[in-house]
Amino acid sequence: MDLEARSLQPNVKVVLLAKLREYKSDLNNLKSEHKRLASANSNQAARDDLLESGMADAMSVSANQRGRLMMSTERLNESSDKIKESRRTMLETKELGVSILQDLHQQRQSLLHANDTVFLLLKVPYRLHLLTGKFEGKDERKRLMRKGGRKNK
Repeated sequence: MDLEARSLQPNVKVVLLAKLREYKSDLNNLKSEHKRLASANSNQAARDDLLESGMADAMSVSANQRGRLMMSTERLNESSDKIKESRRTMLETKELGVSILQDLHQQRQSLLHANDTVFLLLKVPYRLHLLTGKFEGKDERKRLMRKGGRKNK
């Protein structure tokens, strides 16, 4: 078209060349807009593909995380139950220990009382000797001292 417009008469040639430049400019603008839209569409399609695959990955990751979270929660609950059972056992053991210590205290008191009684009984013949002037329980006292105050079985 450009060649044809140049071969025409000068008054028509100027008008046609101006229109031709205007059309070329419009054509270039339309081409660039088309490229921009085409690349935007291809970018959008690529973006959509990435997002879809990303969503699938995110869903699988989410399901994986959910599974791990449920396993962790289950282990935590089991550990809590074990701790509760251990605490219950510890409290029972503590009560048993307190009971044993009370029994031992009572037995100690009984032994101390028995020891005091034997000691007093051993002193009686000696005190009688001081009062009467003669000591009759000397052999009995020695026998009791050797046995430690225990009775014959």
